[in-house]
Amino acid sequence: MKPTLDWQIASIREIRPETAKVKSFTLTLPAWTRHRPGQHYDLRLTAEDGYQAQRSYSIASEPERQGEVDITVERIDDGEVSTYLHDVAVPGDRIEVRGPIGGYFIWTAVLGGPLFLVAGGSGVVPLMAMLRHRTAAGSRAKAVLLYSSRRIDGIIYHAELERLTRQNGGVNVVHTLTRAQPAGWSGLSRRIDRAMLRSVGFPPSARPRIFVCGPTPLVEAAARNLREIGHERGLIKTERFGPTGS
Repeated sequence: MKPTLDWQIASIREIRPETAKVKSFTLTLPAWTRHRPGQHYDLRLTAEDGYQAQRSYSIASEPERQGEVDITVERIDDGEVSTYLHDVAVPGDRIEVRGPIGGYFIWTAVLGGPLFLVAGGSGVVPLMAMLRHRTAAGSRAKAVLLYSSRRIDGIIYHAELERLTRQNGGVNVVHTLTRAQPAGWSGLSRRIDRAMLRSVGFPPSARPRIFVCGPTPLVEAAARNLREIGHERGLIKTERFGPTGS
């Protein structure tokens, strides 16, 4: 029988904007437990009348950081929890959390690579935890992130992803912009398709570990195309995450 995770009161230490609609929150945890990249936390808000709203948010930070975690939250206009976090919460506020949770959509450095990550919109969050862990753990596993965004100003962690690419440390980040491209854009400019997965990713013979996260249509299409290319079903893990990115 799995142990029951208890709720605890976390403090918001820092809030950082990522895009116009996305912010990262650093939460300090009194009962911190080392997570595995790909896991998430539940957050719960309780109103004065007792009404509760609960949502799950993937952990964005690497497990090597002790005592705290980062979550990255997209503001959903009719969302109860995301609008509170974006519009009301300030550093020093306290919030109920429970985690880390999840055991399927997980990658750790000991599993090795190659690592092929496919993201749409805010689906990049748990994949960023994997890349940050890879760096912190000193892993030499080759990694590719194929990241679909609507516009360039909607790319989450844009500056950090650019640094990863420039460092040439075995990580290749490939962007595709599906709605609008800036002047001079030389990257990809369509939805993720079979040809893109084949040209950007590793060949099936390399037996990469593949993680796909994003809106349901993107995830289902990518997983199907990856299998049809020849990648092993058991090496492809998927997670639906948020409404954006296509």
